Amino acid sequence: MKILVANRGEIALRIMRAAAEMSIETTGVYSEDDAGSLHRLRADHACPLEGRGALAYLDSDQMIDVALKNGCDAIHPGYGFLSENVTFAEKCHERGITFIGPSVDTLAKLGDKAKARSLAVECGVPILKGTNGAVDLDGAGAFFASLPDRHSVMIKAVSGGGGRGMRIVDKMDALEDAFNRCQSEALQAFGNNALYLEEYLKKIRHIEVQIVGDGKGNVRHLGERECSIQRQHQKLIEIAPSPSLSRLLREKICGDAVRMASALHYKNLGTFEFLVSSDFEGDSTSYAFIEANPRLQVEHTITEEVMDVDLVKCQINIARGKSLAELGLDLSVEIKPQGYAIEVRINMETMDDNGYAIPVSGRLKAFEVPSGRGVRVDTFGYSGYQVSPYYDSLLAKLICHSRSEQFADVLKRTYRALCEFRIEGIPTNIPFLQNILTHPDFSAQKIHTVFVDDHLKVLTPDASAPHQSLFYNEKTRQVTKPDANDPLAVLDYGKTSDTAATGFEGGQEYGDILPSHMENKDDPGVLKAAMQGVIVSIDVKNGDSVKTGQQVIVMNAMKMEHVIKAKSNGVIKGIVVSEGDIVMPGQPMVYLEINASLKEAEASSDRIDLTMIRADLKEVEDRHDILLDAARPEAVEKRRKLGLRTARENIEDLCDEGSFIEYGGLIVAARRRTQAMEELIRKTPADGLVTGLGQVNRSYFNDEKSRCLVMSYDYTVLAGTQGMNNHDKKDRMFELAEKHRIPLVIFAEGGGGRPGDTDMNVVAGLNVMAFHLYAKLSGLVPLVGICTGRCFAGNAALLGCSDVVIATRQSSIGMGGPAMIEGGGLGIVKPDEVGPMQIQVKNGVVDILVADDVEAVSVAKNYLSYFQGALDTWESSDQRLLRHIIPENRLRVYDIREVIETLADTGSVLELRQYFGPGMVTAFMRIEGKPFGVIANNPKYLSGAIDSPAADKAARFMQLCDTFDIPVLFLCDTPGIMVGPEIEKTALVRHCCRLFVNGANLTVPFFTIVIRKAYGLGAMAMMGGSSKRPAFTVSWPTGEFGGMGLEGAVKLGFRKQLEAIEDPKARKEMFEGMVKMAYEYGKALNTASYFEIDDVIDPAESRRWIMSGLRSLPSPPARTHKKRPFIDTW
Repeated sequence: MKILVANRGEIALRIMRAAAEMSIETTGVYSEDDAGSLHRLRADHACPLEGRGALAYLDSDQMIDVALKNGCDAIHPGYGFLSENVTFAEKCHERGITFIGPSVDTLAKLGDKAKARSLAVECGVPILKGTNGAVDLDGAGAFFASLPDRHSVMIKAVSGGGGRGMRIVDKMDALEDAFNRCQSEALQAFGNNALYLEEYLKKIRHIEVQIVGDGKGNVRHLGERECSIQRQHQKLIEIAPSPSLSRLLREKICGDAVRMASALHYKNLGTFEFLVSSDFEGDSTSYAFIEANPRLQVEHTITEEVMDVDLVKCQINIARGKSLAELGLDLSVEIKPQGYAIEVRINMETMDDNGYAIPVSGRLKAFEVPSGRGVRVDTFGYSGYQVSPYYDSLLAKLICHSRSEQFADVLKRTYRALCEFRIEGIPTNIPFLQNILTHPDFSAQKIHTVFVDDHLKVLTPDASAPHQSLFYNEKTRQVTKPDANDPLAVLDYGKTSDTAATGFEGGQEYGDILPSHMENKDDPGVLKAAMQGVIVSIDVKNGDSVKTGQQVIVMNAMKMEHVIKAKSNGVIKGIVVSEGDIVMPGQPMVYLEINASLKEAEASSDRIDLTMIRADLKEVEDRHDILLDAARPEAVEKRRKLGLRTARENIEDLCDEGSFIEYGGLIVAARRRTQAMEELIRKTPADGLVTGLGQVNRSYFNDEKSRCLVMSYDYTVLAGTQGMNNHDKKDRMFELAEKHRIPLVIFAEGGGGRPGDTDMNVVAGLNVMAFHLYAKLSGLVPLVGICTGRCFAGNAALLGCSDVVIATRQSSIGMGGPAMIEGGGLGIVKPDEVGPMQIQVKNGVVDILVADDVEAVSVAKNYLSYFQGALDTWESSDQRLLRHIIPENRLRVYDIREVIETLADTGSVLELRQYFGPGMVTAFMRIEGKPFGVIANNPKYLSGAIDSPAADKAARFMQLCDTFDIPVLFLCDTPGIMVGPEIEKTALVRHCCRLFVNGANLTVPFFTIVIRKAYGLGAMAMMGGSSKRPAFTVSWPTGEFGGMGLEGAVKLGFRKQLEAIEDPKARKEMFEGMVKMAYEYGKALNTASYFEIDDVIDPAESRRWIMSGLRSLPSPPARTHKKRPFIDTW
């Protein structure tokens, strides 16, 4: 093995040291501005990276190229940078490089904090109240409002950590600003601005558990760490083990961590973090999981000390395939911590008046670290090192260990070691750390996550007594003061090197070129650096006149360019920095002589022209214009000749006006190797798939209910085929639909997989995730599939996975198109001969047949409405009509659809699969605005007897309604389940029993009204298996009941008596009399008198019964996961 260490600083040195002890060769990398960093010298080989700052270390492609060029077969990412980057880990795997860390699947699940919370729930681990995944500002506000008064929330980034993208919000009116700031920070730090919210608990402890697993089913913990001493959500001091946890509480928390890691089949190192109440309630102290970090932690060192385990070597060995047992970490062996260890983080920083840390840089004039038994320092610092402002401010980690069981012993050792540090040239937080360690509440472990904030006044260095300096320097030998009589003495006092008085290299010394009145720090004529940074450009020169708000200097700080503007009108009198200089907070850069004679009107003459379109925006607008139908008249004309609309026209019609936002419109087909980019932009807009988010039916339902994710294949682009790039786009959209539970509509017209893409390294493409991700949405969100033309292969697969299939009359749908049919040696066919509507409607593939795409969109909007909720306004027919629809002659046929239309709100019925399984009617309808599913026997087909297709149709409809909490109404009129030799050839025994299995497991409210016949098993199938199973079972006066058909019952029960009558006429009279008696016995009124049903009602009272029954039942509980695994496609 040869390892590329894809990191810098102390963690790179730590990894290189472990590898060297294992006789493993390492290659280090360094950015253009990091050549002086110590890790460059400690690696066996070192390679420069293109770029400066953190971006160089975040360039995954460059990192992999360096690894391959240098013969490295493994990459250790350390912590930060690429350590939790799923894409990077995937690329390593694809290029045959071992990623020394958890699996890609684990990184994906734990890197998304919302998924990690879901995992905790699945494992029975307590979590804080929080949102179910990422939310927008409205969702954040709704969650905040749901909490009790005076409770606070914590905004967190879904990805990443380190305190970035985090804010505590105490008041609702502060939420918007904090939310926007967190989004911005998260996007810059992690490339993902998704946020979620948790309830914020004040004065809690932060406990994390170290996990190690070998990927072979063996997972164990290596104890916990106390991480409660934090500032600005970033850890300062860590302790292992926690001195304040009881034994039982420790076992609970560590056990939960192991259980979650085991569920992931965890491989390599990881940390599972918990918040623990600081009320010190012993074993019963409450706690909750918050997040997991699938990587090596900064504070891994203290676990190494107390457990006597080299965690970095463990990482490397596990990556080589070794088991925990081979590493001496067998699950049967208990590993107990030996004493206590403390880690303190020494940062290069100063603190402002509010206690906020301000990173600094410069040159280390002196750097001497403590030593001795139980003292360890992990650092990259050395005397003469020029610190770059582009990186984290961590300079060193002091780790002290004592085998004593008394926490005070390790505390003393740590404090003394801090006093032995000698760091000159750059300020650090050592005095601040010393103040924390000597605070009585720290030694008593009365700590929590806001301990620093609560005690800031006594912890800040200026407010504290000086600490002992256990090292030698000039100050310990002689104390000097500047001569008050020497006006220049102050400029020399405090100099630490040959560089300028600012302590940095480059630029002019500014103390001797300007009049003293300009040195007033509040003078608007002095432009100072607000933070540490690097001068990028100077846009003025001495003598220039400037106006208020005019750009003077641009400086780079925290990876962003900041424009320094003139505060007043005036003339430039001094520029004391140069391009490329490093400037410190508060350092003067430009001096301006105020010019009062310059009129304010002149100063503000540079107005922004809001109508101007900048070149960069114009380029974007032009590129988006190419996507529109107006830019593609020939393609539009072809659609018109076919009587069809374009993909964008259908989407525009489906979504509420102005609500659709397109995702991935700028992608093109993956053919850059063979076609010019200009041609791809022109010929393959959006790679033939238009996708985005919009709202549907917003005029009837609120924002949340009207959300919709829309996708449409564009048949005018490469015949709507599925290219590699539009597969990626589908994956993105399907994941959005899953994460945010967004209903999805897909226009599936297209030719299936596309063989002509070239920009990929695949053989069969069987690793495409789109079909898995879409199928996984089944049962989670409504899936609407629409076909308005030819739909074959992969397009048809997506269509077939949908809950409902809506198709136009000219559609053709098949799992293989003409090319595949011919290629399979099955002959030559026309596209329209493959799965035409004459076949696919009757066989049940298509749920709703429509005339054209206009009607298809209209039906789709109507279908979605049943899943969006109730309507406030409605009308209905005169319900007395129901008294007359069922003929008095019990043998006379009637139209069950007339019953449904009359019973339902006017115009609210939408029937599914009308021409398949005609013995059963399945439809959505509304009663008093409320959506219902109705399942009714059709006496016009087999007299209402249930055959296999009818059973399949009703069973699947039950699943659909139950999945999305839509109540079901059964209208029963059946002589029973169909019988006979021919019907048994259809596997009726299995098919009809789907009604029993699904009905018995319905969780939504359902009701049965017997319209006429209710005989035998068929009737029971319309009641969930028993007349006592529905919320109510009632009958109209025309109802008749029996264990089987009356005629059959008489023939079976009285066969001997009838055979004894020799006269056929007398036998017939006897038979008819017995049937009449059986009918009288089985009438609804008599059946109700035995309480086999709940009542016999006036048909006109049916709606009142249904709504009263529904109102008497509880609403379905809110869910964050699927109710059913999926909805049967058949």
